[in-house]
Amino acid sequence: MMTVTANSVFIDNQPVELNGEVNLLTLVRKVGVELPTFCYHSELSIYGACRMCVVEIEGRGIVAACSTPPTPGMRILTNSPRVQRVRRTVLELLLANHERECTTCEKNGNCKLQDLANRFGVRKIRFGERDMKLPIDDSSASIVRDPNKCILCGDCVRMCSEVQGIGILNFANRGSKVQVTPAFNKKMAEVECVNCGQCSAVCPTGALVVKSQVNQAWKALADPSKVVVAQVAPAVRVALGEEFGMEAGQIVTGKVVGALKRLGFDKVFDTCIAADLTIMEETTELIERLEKGIEGPLFTSCCPAWVKYAEHNGSNLLKNLSTCRSPQQMFGSLVKRYWAKELGKEPKDIYVISIMPCTAKKFEAARPEFTVDGVPDVDLVLTTQELSQMIRESGLDFAAVDPDSFDMPFGFTTGAGVIFGASGGVAEAALRAAYEMVTGEVLEQVNFESIRGFAGLKEATVNLNGKEVKVAVVHGLGNAKELLNKLNSGEAKYDFVEVMACPGGCISGAGQPQAVDMNTKKARARGIYHADKLSQLRKSQDNPVVAKFYEKWLQRPNSHEAHETLHTSYSTRARITGEDIELLNSDREHKVDLAVCLGTCCYTKGSYDTLQEFIRQAERNGIKEQLNLHATFCLEGCENSPSVRVNDQIYGGITAERVGTFIQEKVLPELERNKE
Repeated sequence: MMTVTANSVFIDNQPVELNGEVNLLTLVRKVGVELPTFCYHSELSIYGACRMCVVEIEGRGIVAACSTPPTPGMRILTNSPRVQRVRRTVLELLLANHERECTTCEKNGNCKLQDLANRFGVRKIRFGERDMKLPIDDSSASIVRDPNKCILCGDCVRMCSEVQGIGILNFANRGSKVQVTPAFNKKMAEVECVNCGQCSAVCPTGALVVKSQVNQAWKALADPSKVVVAQVAPAVRVALGEEFGMEAGQIVTGKVVGALKRLGFDKVFDTCIAADLTIMEETTELIERLEKGIEGPLFTSCCPAWVKYAEHNGSNLLKNLSTCRSPQQMFGSLVKRYWAKELGKEPKDIYVISIMPCTAKKFEAARPEFTVDGVPDVDLVLTTQELSQMIRESGLDFAAVDPDSFDMPFGFTTGAGVIFGASGGVAEAALRAAYEMVTGEVLEQVNFESIRGFAGLKEATVNLNGKEVKVAVVHGLGNAKELLNKLNSGEAKYDFVEVMACPGGCISGAGQPQAVDMNTKKARARGIYHADKLSQLRKSQDNPVVAKFYEKWLQRPNSHEAHETLHTSYSTRARITGEDIELLNSDREHKVDLAVCLGTCCYTKGSYDTLQEFIRQAERNGIKEQLNLHATFCLEGCENSPSVRVNDQIYGGITAERVGTFIQEKVLPELERNKE
């Protein structure tokens, strides 16, 4: 029996010693009582909205365990009759406002609301059902948003804002009309969503789910005119097993290949070989920048969510972004451009399906940059979750599937390609290559431990022939945002920066089985590095098949042919798609049109204050009725923001302080011309 001390609390009449726990939820779970939650995630701020984790404290009544700190002497009941009544009532209220078409829901069988309703025996709901059905938003290439299934837990809002630093989702309206929605009630495809899918990864219900393409995959597999090939990303091999009762991080590469062949794929290849190609191209690009003394770091371009973030946040990022395609798109290009010819096939006859941990890969595959003569390089992207669904649907017993090996020529890979699946892997693989390319010496110790792990920012400095090369690794776009601010202010300086949008890298992609805690993510990372350690070849430049690709098809890294096949370019997306927002007058006839940009770059430089000052100055100068003053969402003047348009002329650098002078010099003369 535990000794009672002055630092003890009592949980269900059992003494428990306090040891720095920040809330009752952590303390209660430590003693083996699993309190239910919807809105609590250890990686997010404490919200305390769902009220499922309530406990009863002697002398204080019912409190939320997640937001209540423990104090010595507390007497806590976790399952008193009063607590039971509150929990069941909360569940009934949530279910009353939640569309209950469970049998056809994407989350059926994996829904926390469904699970808790069953756990607490909720069989009747005393309250009425939702009286109005809201439209489903399936505009995104990656995510489907169904507001009818939202329980307003706020998990997606905090994930998008706190971890990813984007904030495209938030609460709108008041009272019974409250809902979570993008700004101005836009669709997901119309705002600066980067398709990372982390909102869906934390959503406990079916309000945000990965957009399924399983039916399209079955259709392709049933088409005898197509040669259907799969490419499998490195992070899939350490996560798929979780869907079938295996431990997180267990390497199931052979079973993945075996299952795909049983499903009907003609060939199964490894994306890791394209990762090796990426390293050859990107490292050559880095070395050339270092030799030429080009300012600013080279940013990796493997993560499509990060690439889209860069597109939304200004051309100053894009000029430093590697021109390399992601491994997924390099693979698709090679298969359609060269391998198809070797088979005597047209590109349209080869159907490439990617098996990815990532939802943003769906968006990437659909980008027009990666389509040639109407034929996409990658036809379809399935997440790890979708592959598990197909395996179950086919009736395969995954545990009993005989392991098989990847097909050649795209099946011979190195450990350097495998570690792309974890944060720091791309940078580490690049350093393994850069050292030998620059020094001409063999790198014996290939591990770069300082850029492994889950720290928000990881750094390494490598001496390459007397030059100190500084490398940074960030994961989670919130961390990337902080690093960019430091780079812009001159506080930090790096030569090479790896960015992954998902916390922990691809192992934590939103298409993976839902990771309930950090231990799951760490286990997957260990599996990735264990697979690297078991590889006979651990450096991309040692891959003989990659060398053969250059000899047959690509000439050399960064050659003209390699650029045509393996590289691309991107352009700014500093806009929110949709109509302008009228502020003073909707009647435009005989008025001066004055638009203030509220796109990302302008907004961060104070354009909202500029807009407010224009409203004040218009009233002060008595010209309110003569202006059509409105907000717009990109004037393409990101280099000199905030931007303002007067009729057809765009002006840059119009801060709030400059508004008065600007009206005198530009707006009033335009008004005079209008009178004429």
